[in-house]
Amino acid sequence: MPALNHPHTQRLTLENGLTLCVRHEPRLKRCAAVLRVAAGSHDVPAAWPGLAHFLEHLLFLGTERFPATDNLMAYVQRHGGQVNARTCERHTDFFFELPPGAFDGGLERLCDMLAHPRMALDDQLREREVLHAEFIAWAREISAQREMKLFQPLNPAHPLRAFHAGNRYSLPVPRASFQQALKDFYQTFYQTGQMTLSLSGPLSTHELIALAQRCSADLRPGNSLQQVCPPALMSSVEPRYQHIDGQHLSLMFAFEQLLPESDPALDFLCHWINADKPEGLLAQLREQGLIDTLKATPLYHFNGQALLQIEFKADTDIALQAMQIRDTFHDWLAFFSAQQDWPTLREEYLLLLQRQQAVSGALELARHDCEQRVPGLSDQGVTTLKAILEQMQPASLPSSPQVWQLPAPNPYLQAAKEPVSAGLIRGQTSAHRGLRTFAQDRLRTRRDVSAMSFSTAVPSHSGEAVIYLRWRLPAKPADALLATLDNNLRSLKLDAQQAGVEVSLTASGNDWLLKMYGFHEPMPAILEHALRVLSAPSAVPSGNLSQDAALMPIRQLIKRLPELCQPASESALNDLQHCWAEARWDGLATGLPAATHALITPVLNKVPGTPDAHLAHGPVQPVQRHWHTETCDSSEHALILFCPAPEATLADEAAWRMLAHVMQTPFYQRLRVELQLGYAVFSGLRQINGKTGLLFGVQSPHASTTQILEHIENFLAHLPDLILALDETSFTQTRAALAQQFSAEALGVFQASELLWQAKLAGHPSDYLTALYTALMALDQGTTLKAAEHINSPASGWVCVATSPATETFYQGRS
Repeated sequence: MPALNHPHTQRLTLENGLTLCVRHEPRLKRCAAVLRVAAGSHDVPAAWPGLAHFLEHLLFLGTERFPATDNLMAYVQRHGGQVNARTCERHTDFFFELPPGAFDGGLERLCDMLAHPRMALDDQLREREVLHAEFIAWAREISAQREMKLFQPLNPAHPLRAFHAGNRYSLPVPRASFQQALKDFYQTFYQTGQMTLSLSGPLSTHELIALAQRCSADLRPGNSLQQVCPPALMSSVEPRYQHIDGQHLSLMFAFEQLLPESDPALDFLCHWINADKPEGLLAQLREQGLIDTLKATPLYHFNGQALLQIEFKADTDIALQAMQIRDTFHDWLAFFSAQQDWPTLREEYLLLLQRQQAVSGALELARHDCEQRVPGLSDQGVTTLKAILEQMQPASLPSSPQVWQLPAPNPYLQAAKEPVSAGLIRGQTSAHRGLRTFAQDRLRTRRDVSAMSFSTAVPSHSGEAVIYLRWRLPAKPADALLATLDNNLRSLKLDAQQAGVEVSLTASGNDWLLKMYGFHEPMPAILEHALRVLSAPSAVPSGNLSQDAALMPIRQLIKRLPELCQPASESALNDLQHCWAEARWDGLATGLPAATHALITPVLNKVPGTPDAHLAHGPVQPVQRHWHTETCDSSEHALILFCPAPEATLADEAAWRMLAHVMQTPFYQRLRVELQLGYAVFSGLRQINGKTGLLFGVQSPHASTTQILEHIENFLAHLPDLILALDETSFTQTRAALAQQFSAEALGVFQASELLWQAKLAGHPSDYLTALYTALMALDQGTTLKAAEHINSPASGWVCVATSPATETFYQGRS
């Protein structure tokens, strides 16, 4: 059996009963903590649905030692990290990620808020309204409504059939019995015997353990409890059912008393059901025109119980095809079950999991260690999987002429071999590597100046890299053309993702951007394959391509914003070959070691279009306010406001970053906590197509977009006061903390690469990262104050995207 723990991972129990997992990962630039409490929404007394979720919210309101202005959320935001929590059926996770230098302060606050929560009734009443707004948004989502229908055939006594989100009516805060239930739930479960703390990062194992011991000392000690086992998933003897909802068909399988290692067994099965490979299940169903997408996933898993969903989605009503789809699935399942222990698939699956860990960030690794799953599929996992497959098979199957094949190996999971001659010319050996000759220099001068910039600002020893490839097209291409290309890349993107490389193709104005980031080794082969797919003639289909799932309004607005900030021509190109014939391209590669760099260079000869190392930055928009109304299928109101800096100078960027840093916590406190506009409230700095600006967003179930904008404007009107409130010492300390986030020691490969790409779009030189750090350290309070005042000027070029039309006062500005 494979080892449970990664070589750099240790699992131990502290003296206070806390289970601790620590992982020393030198390649990381950040540290992460995940604290899991073995108690979730299904552990709450039936009289108080939503109590577990409510308690999760309350714990973030601050403590006597760390009030709201200095609690975990404010602290993490101040140091450029990320923080959140999630209440699941049988556990609740609290997690954050921070630079190593600030990690101890974050862990201190996390443990303190779980050990000494503030439960004042006024705080509870305010937070209940936030939870209610979150519930309303959730209840209106189509996916939530579909899930409620999906669970209807389950045993009515099983908690999956119950309501757990919590709202104004299920949480009677003033009632004494509710307060007692809240206290009892907290005291029963929020103690060390029910907690697992997982830490990961570049700090040594000794440092992480010492930090955990010190910070967790205040947690209330206790013993592990046996969570109550739920009743059977199904009331009937039949452990399966199907559910049809318009374009969706779900085959549901309920399992009881599963054998050990059922988690990895189900994950392994779902992976191969979902595989988008020739002669596979998805490929065959799609070829027959029966479905568009397929997704297999365990919806629930606890204590030997599991509920597995196989969801098929078509472009039209799926009911008429349901029987054929179901029979085809069972036929494939019989073929898969007949394989003897799946040795080849197990080997590839293990490679996939290993590659995922090799490129995972600190937070993903901490979450993985918290679950302590067996990597890959062990012999016990094989036994469990066979039992699962036996239960899924129907009593009889109709004969089928279908010939199935196991998926071909992913070509990008195997280690690439570096050519012996890479980087050398005839007569040289590896001892000459790094030396140049006049012949090589003459060869370089005969070529066109490369349009791909290879940045050395990001170290190449981490194993991760990023490649950006941008095409400037003669006119705006038709949306369907990009959708077709993206659809053609689908199989490649899945293979690349499994090999640790994310691939995306996006549009902005007249530009297309191909981006890949992750494990550097397979990138040359992936890029070559992508260029081959993109260059192939491809007609725009008349039918519907697969559409993204409906987004909540605020996310839909954010997705729309970049295109509104990049002006484009009115015409739309439909011919791909014409696009490539007139396209000019440039790019940026970061983090690539010399060997991979040498392999990428010849691939660039296959890039369609004309290389242009001096590609213009695109037309400059006039400085004026712009409002775009985006129609959303939701009754909630949402608005995002982008306030760009007036000039693309480093001095302006430094000032805007300082404003974003100072305002983030007060904005959240004012609009979410005090005004209770909704649960989706955020602010920060955003760079869009090289333009730096402040971004504000609010989604509300009750406030109109006019009211939301008024609240944002009122906050901005007092933004200069926030700067004036900082004395010289506070300003200097805040500035230093912000600048430290952009030091070479703090920036990860992807974060640094995104900054460098935005710098290239803005026309900054290649030493941008160093120059930005210098500009931040040189920033003075007067310059920051002028920036805050400029934002409120009528001449500031605001871009607003909202679910309702603009008011006349928006264009007039505020004096």
